[in-house]
Amino acid sequence: MEFRIDSSALTDAVAWAARVLPARSPVPVLGGLLLEAADGRLRVSGLDHEASARIEVEADTAVDGRALVLGRRLLDISKVLPKGPVECAVEGSRLSVTGGEARFGLSLLPLEDYPAPPGLPALRGAVDADAFAAAVGQVAVAAGRDDALPVLTGIRLALDGTEMTLAATDRYRYAVRTLEWKPEGGTGPVGDTDVVVPARRLTEIARSLAGAGLVRLALDGGSIGFEGDGVRATTRLLDGRLPRHEKLFTLGEHAVAETDRAPLVEAVKRVAVVAEGDSPVQLSFGEDAVRLHAGYEDDVASQRLPARLDGAVSTTVAFNPAYLLDALGSFDTGTVRFHLLGPGQRALLTDRADGVHQHLLMSVKPPA
Repeated sequence: MEFRIDSSALTDAVAWAARVLPARSPVPVLGGLLLEAADGRLRVSGLDHEASARIEVEADTAVDGRALVLGRRLLDISKVLPKGPVECAVEGSRLSVTGGEARFGLSLLPLEDYPAPPGLPALRGAVDADAFAAAVGQVAVAAGRDDALPVLTGIRLALDGTEMTLAATDRYRYAVRTLEWKPEGGTGPVGDTDVVVPARRLTEIARSLAGAGLVRLALDGGSIGFEGDGVRATTRLLDGRLPRHEKLFTLGEHAVAETDRAPLVEAVKRVAVVAEGDSPVQLSFGEDAVRLHAGYEDDVASQRLPARLDGAVSTTVAFNPAYLLDALGSFDTGTVRFHLLGPGQRALLTDRADGVHQHLLMSVKPPA
């Protein structure tokens, strides 16, 4: 195998595929990246027991072939290569990597021991890459981090006609985002239309595919895959289901407050500097303003912002400041709406009347 490629293209390709490599593995070859050069293309693939990644980039392929090398070592080397063309070639039992006056040699791993990369599951349709990346980012902030509750570390992905629903919750907050997608080839088994995908994996995949136009989505009973712009990635699904959000998001009679989002974010950050531990930030909404307050006794902070309140004369709610900032940061609109039941009850944040993006927070009772 022998090929020539720009150093930045090599670094980007290796970095993409290396994301799925396990930090530690009892199987040494799973720490490897498979390089395949043929027909003016370089394909770089990596996998572990839960996910796979493959990317194809242009390269000047002088000799077709395949090689398996330690992925993280190749990534370290590619990052320090001089800018410009890089020549890679298999020489006996190692891969030589030459850029400018720098030359590296990497031991080859046994190809015969490397598992066959998983194929893409059954094609289900396509989704706009930029819209998908934005939607995943909006709900991922609410996903749990506790591996003892694995299903809560995932993002629900549900398909219904031409609508895709993404949702995540850690029991204290719940984010939901809907977007359009394009079904293809039937709806498939009913059980496959509502799955839970690891949030970290899905976030990485979505970010890397941004700008790729339409991304193909593939799904079966145990895994999900995405393909677009020369990139393919698969990951296993999590067992179980997230709690449904429909009843939680139905508030009945409630007050609605609206304020500018960016000034509110800055105000929360400002007053929260005196909030210790899980001490909340209070938001007291009136007819034409909201007053933020944090802290107790001598260490206190407050700020007033313009706001509009409908459905009540006044109401006060309080939130964990980190959760509130995560929620506000997940919106990209100029204003944000608070749908409020009252102190100590759930509150729903939305971006607009149609509720494309919704984020539920549990408020805490303000101290007397």
